[in-house]
Amino acid sequence: MAEPPRGDLSDMVDSAQPRTDVLVVGGGISGIACARALTAAGVPVRVLERSGRVGGRLASPPLPRGSADGDARPVDLGAAYFTVSDDEFAAQVADWERRGLARPWTDTLRAYGPDGSAESKSGPQRWAAPGGLRTLVADLAEGLTVETHREVAAVTPGPTVDGEPACAVVLAMPDPQAARLVGAPLRAAAAVAGQEWEPVIAVALGYAARTWPDLPAAFVNDHPVLSLVADDGSRRGDDAPVLVAHTTGDLARRHLDDPDGVIDEVVGAVGDLLGLTEAPRWTHAHRWTFASPAEPHDTAEDAPFHLDDDLVAVVGDGWGSPKVETAWRSGTLLGRALAARVTC
Repeated sequence: MAEPPRGDLSDMVDSAQPRTDVLVVGGGISGIACARALTAAGVPVRVLERSGRVGGRLASPPLPRGSADGDARPVDLGAAYFTVSDDEFAAQVADWERRGLARPWTDTLRAYGPDGSAESKSGPQRWAAPGGLRTLVADLAEGLTVETHREVAAVTPGPTVDGEPACAVVLAMPDPQAARLVGAPLRAAAAVAGQEWEPVIAVALGYAARTWPDLPAAFVNDHPVLSLVADDGSRRGDDAPVLVAHTTGDLARRHLDDPDGVIDEVVGAVGDLLGLTEAPRWTHAHRWTFASPAEPHDTAEDAPFHLDDDLVAVVGDGWGSPKVETAWRSGTLLGRALAARVTC
């Protein structure tokens, strides 16, 4: 089939159907930041999120055994922290800090070698959130129209989402997930095709007491089980005896259908690494099939996203260095770019 001429493919939708909103598919930080920027520019937008809450990979689910008294306590199972280098993101973080939503955590992490040796390494300030990183996304989502439990099956020329016409469509998700929703002639299909992402299984471990050495987080190099261990009580600031371990991609790939199958290996590896003699009182495993891009897209500094004339865009931390700040900038800058192009 011949490719349609380049141009605005929005005229391929039935003109009798009104297009009233930009539809953002995905309620992680990039999608919510995009919706926030569009709203600020006066563009009507709705966010379609398949789960019951916003947050995406900044997930901090309340775990019933996450606190000493048995009450539910949010645990950061997605991103371990975030850093700040962009001036505009710094202003956003300063606002979060002023309102008690974000806190500077540490500028020093440990690095463990394959022989168990450890050294401390200084770097940029790492930030965390007392209520869990998801609260930052929830804060950005205040006042936005978010439809939860909304599973999207297909995005087609027009553009449309499951047959509903839109002024524009934003796919705020990892490339492999976006690839399931789009196909030719949408140009986003080529942009996300063949992009590999690494999986991770995050395991929360709750102990009776804090008996490990000062962490506060550690990269684990060339280990068969672990890639990172973070002290959730340290980063959250409540000193809860909770650790979160991230597996290697190889181990996660072998257990994508059975995340709980890694728990025993993770408990043993964390105990050996930190010299723990007591087993955790409780554990919880969470699968991230698409945790981070194996190789991010090479994008321009001022355009960390995909946007073409068909008005189907793709955003997220895969469009630049994979980190929280990248996702926020990707969504924010795309929102502004779309606001300058669409008429709803």
